[in-house]
Amino acid sequence: MRLTAAVLTGLFALSLPALAEDRWMSIPEAPPMPEPVLTGKAPVNGIEMYYATYGAGDPVLLIHGGLGHADIWSNQVADLMKDHLVIVADSRGHGRSSRTEEPFGYDLMASDYLALLDYLKIDKVDLVGWSDGGIIGLDIAMSHPERLDHLYAQAANITTDGVDPSVAEDAVFNAYIERMAGDYAKMSPTPDQFDGFVAQIGEMWATQPNWTDAQVAAITVPTAVVAGDHDEAILRPHTEKIAALIAGSQLVILPETSHFAMLQAPDEYTASVRAFIDQ
Repeated sequence: MRLTAAVLTGLFALSLPALAEDRWMSIPEAPPMPEPVLTGKAPVNGIEMYYATYGAGDPVLLIHGGLGHADIWSNQVADLMKDHLVIVADSRGHGRSSRTEEPFGYDLMASDYLALLDYLKIDKVDLVGWSDGGIIGLDIAMSHPERLDHLYAQAANITTDGVDPSVAEDAVFNAYIERMAGDYAKMSPTPDQFDGFVAQIGEMWATQPNWTDAQVAAITVPTAVVAGDHDEAILRPHTEKIAALIAGSQLVILPETSHFAMLQAPDEYTASVRAFIDQ
């Protein structure tokens, strides 16, 4: 493992504002998304998957976390679209995308995103994934490494015991769930089915991911393993284990942030993404 946390953390720390309160204790609202170049719903694996693209250049795919949606990335999209083709989407059942009765699984969700890239005729991307999005990125790195140039995986786990059980009582995390319930009601084609959606995806979270060390160690895609230093959900030793397993990976710890670093420190977050994918 190549530890560059000190360098990238230094970039983060140089721009830390004077804090009136601990910024990891709240989740700022994302600003409105920029105007897309292209948007629509792609027919993939039996669902209608919402997507949007922005800008032009080397392609970057941003994958949101569980219960979320693509618009959470608005700060990063506004920056990266200056010189990249940025692709975002709502994962199956999330946001504006539909779902089926088929059980959720990370292999299936990874297949959804690969099918979306095929639909958009994009062969290879840099992938930035947060939480479930990071897990989907790891899944693609294991199963289809030829589709990735870089993987920036924030707040991901590789086994269920990487999740801190106390997250269920965490006030910040529960505020996120409440906000996503409201967004679901506004965005979803099935706005009254949030509880059913949560139950369905919760069945996946109870048993997945469940990869062996050998499977993770086989990843050859250049990977940054990333966490906020106050992450409520993923145990720090687990993040460090992932970085240790993936040869040549970079361990990046984002200061004064939690599971929601892209919203709490958007400029620094995007700078750390650029420091990795544009190197």
